[in-house]
Amino acid sequence: MKKAADQRPFWQTTPLSKMTPSQWESLCDGCGKCCLVKLRDADTDQVLFTNIACKQLDLRSCRCKDYANRKQIVPDCVQLSPRNLGRIDWLPETCAYKLVHRGEDLPWWHPLVSGDPRTVHQAGISVRRRIVSERAAGDPEDHIVDWIS
Repeated sequence: MKKAADQRPFWQTTPLSKMTPSQWESLCDGCGKCCLVKLRDADTDQVLFTNIACKQLDLRSCRCKDYANRKQIVPDCVQLSPRNLGRIDWLPETCAYKLVHRGEDLPWWHPLVSGDPRTVHQAGISVRRRIVSERAAGDPEDHIVDWIS
């Protein structure tokens, strides 16, 4: 008797390093948390999130305004890859890349699970309506937040 084809979703069956570019990119839930300005405490090495959005983050969609050219526009923008993922300590706990890297499943609100890119916003996971633009922010230390998980 033939075994039925594995019906599990690709993120449960395909290692991050073997995903196609399309699969890799689809893991991004569009929360926008990784596109916030972060500070690192010099004494404790703790990462502190602010509510300041990168100048390339669209405040409504929580997506990069020019994703294909982001490194040219924002040179210090970090491009996630299977090779550097384990070394990045500032990804939020809800990040799909981090979850899959740890062997965990995606939550119900992730667009790949729900089938709807709006659920990340509806669930209150995204930064939508909680952020300020880089231009309007002022001193980043005045914008440290604790709602990033």
